[in-house]
Amino acid sequence: MEKTKKIVLKKDKKESSEGKTEKYFEAVGRRKTSIARVRFFPNKHKGKEEIVINGKPLDHYFSTSKERVTVWEPFKTLSLKDYYVSVKAEGGGIKGQAEAIRLGISRALVLLNPIWRSRLKQLGYLRRDPRMVERKHPGLRKARRPQQWRKR
Repeated sequence: MEKTKKIVLKKDKKESSEGKTEKYFEAVGRRKTSIARVRFFPNKHKGKEEIVINGKPLDHYFSTSKERVTVWEPFKTLSLKDYYVSVKAEGGGIKGQAEAIRLGISRALVLLNPIWRSRLKQLGYLRRDPRMVERKHPGLRKARRPQQWRKR
């Protein structure tokens, strides 16, 4: 049996509350056990940058600046203005979610403009980090930590 990987990259339109259709680019980012569904709306707010994660602004969702910077990296690399990003993140921890969001944003930006692919790929923003937590093995305390040995 062949295993196939499925990368979800969409270009859709969403109906707003006023009846207008808004164009957005959708992509999925993953890291460890975190999954982030990203919707990128170009030119929704003129002159403003806004990232909303699970209904909360970025500053309220991530309390530390390290995770906020991780999420902003693709936009700073391309020096983009005027964007609205809506994210649904689930699973994992804070760092895993931040890196999953970064991957999703990068994939959505490549859908918007394929020329940006080389710059984002060079920095590693388009690569899914495959590292996962190793399972616990029988007879050990953790994945690799053995029982403590005592002489007496």
